[in-house]
Amino acid sequence: MPGSSSTMPTLFIPHGGGPCFFMEWNPPDTWKKMGEFLANLRTTLPATPAAVAVISGHWETAEFSVATNPHPPLIYDYSGFPPHTYQLTYSAPGDPAVAGKIRELLDAGGFSARPDPARGFDHGVFIPFKMIFPEADVPIVQLSLRQGLDPGTHLAAGHALAALRDQGVLIVGSGMSYHNLRGFGEAYSQESDEFDAWLTAAATAPNPAKREELLKNWAQAPHARLAHPREEHLLPLMVAAGAAGDDAGRRVFSDRVMGVTVSAYQFG
Repeated sequence: MPGSSSTMPTLFIPHGGGPCFFMEWNPPDTWKKMGEFLANLRTTLPATPAAVAVISGHWETAEFSVATNPHPPLIYDYSGFPPHTYQLTYSAPGDPAVAGKIRELLDAGGFSARPDPARGFDHGVFIPFKMIFPEADVPIVQLSLRQGLDPGTHLAAGHALAALRDQGVLIVGSGMSYHNLRGFGEAYSQESDEFDAWLTAAATAPNPAKREELLKNWAQAPHARLAHPREEHLLPLMVAAGAAGDDAGRRVFSDRVMGVTVSAYQFG
């Protein structure tokens, strides 16, 4: 695995709604700021990553699984969108060596992690990374969520993966800070603001132990189950926060999208 002299931060990013950045929308600027944030993300990193380890809200397995395919296909796991969005391409390679390192680190951390040689990139990966690395020139390895969606488990998995950061690997949780397909619109703006304020305070808590305690108990946040009727889009944040170690978190993006507030966080 290539090395890097720069320790990478960890990130929790929003991946939008389906293929939203590559189609017309009404109003036209619905996803504009989010797309600009993703497109500018590369310029904020200390160096070009040797690889990316990404945890998407769209892959869950009984035990952690790691994609080992050196040439991952795309999984168009969205429905009802224009035909051209099912022809999108993204040719970023996988990295079996990095995948092997992820498995080793998870194993050392007390987790079994199965290799998946067939898994491709779901839209929680290829849609945002088409914006972040449009030249598809950085290898990407996807890690699944573990069924049960226990926040402590995913924080601990992040701890196990932290060493990757010193090897030039960018750890990214790809989800949405607010994800309720039946709870969008101005009617939910205040509730989403209150949840976002709580989540931001938790993610940016100056004491890492306090941060983890808060994130483990995210369901006690105001309007938690309105923001996440099911938490698969929030759990990638736990991996990113766990991998941060003692590094502080900060909110690096926030916007009102379809009536609700959506944010992104960086650690380190």
